[in-house]
Amino acid sequence: MSHEHAASGAASALQRAWSRVTGDALVRATVPGLLLVAFGLAVFAGLLDGVQEQDDLTVLDRPLLTWLVEQRGDAATAVLAAITFVTGPTVLPAVVVVACGLWALVRREWWRPLLLAGAMAGSTLLSLAIKGLVARPRPPMETMDVPGAETTASFPSGHTIGTATFLLVAGYLACRRRPTAGRIVTWTLGGAAGVAVVGLSRLYLGYHFLTDVLAAIALAVAITGVVTIVDRWRAWKSARGHAGDLPPDEPLRPVD
Repeated sequence: MSHEHAASGAASALQRAWSRVTGDALVRATVPGLLLVAFGLAVFAGLLDGVQEQDDLTVLDRPLLTWLVEQRGDAATAVLAAITFVTGPTVLPAVVVVACGLWALVRREWWRPLLLAGAMAGSTLLSLAIKGLVARPRPPMETMDVPGAETTASFPSGHTIGTATFLLVAGYLACRRRPTAGRIVTWTLGGAAGVAVVGLSRLYLGYHFLTDVLAAIALAVAITGVVTIVDRWRAWKSARGHAGDLPPDEPLRPVD
């Protein structure tokens, strides 16, 4: 038997074994999350390699930073400084706590608010850990809107990963329950715009490089993938738990 046939047979056997253990429904349900995790981590790994080797997209970091600093105006600086304050480590966590608390009280549920809060906490810890390990210096102080205002490591952008995680996970959870076209479009466009504005504010004010912001977005995508997997696994498990209550020929549906 050829090596190709042997490899194909092994792959088929592995797939059958995995399907027996988890069920085809779980495999299908978790594929979107797995793809998000793989994509986010692959992009992040590429950016990290570029930062460490000082090549690839990092060649755009300083020219873009210099150009943005040259474009500064009083009005734009005031607006973007306000945005960066609201999405910083003081205000955003308070917004998350209040939002999750109100969500739990008004909707009388705990699972989705808990997922959002857990994702935000995880993004903060992940960002701090990577900053400590990579230890990339910030842009020069003379480029910062307020010199010396940011003293932690630069890679990845904490403001951006926090905002991106909040908007991506909240959007997924909102659309998961009622996936209407209008809701999906609204959350997609609104989330993308929000992340772009926050990322721009960090660049414009001179606190981060482009690759810091892109790495933060990539990590937020991976975190959203993890949330998707956990949420869909719970729905699959809940559906299996209710399987005994279904008529023999009624299809098994995920339960939110």
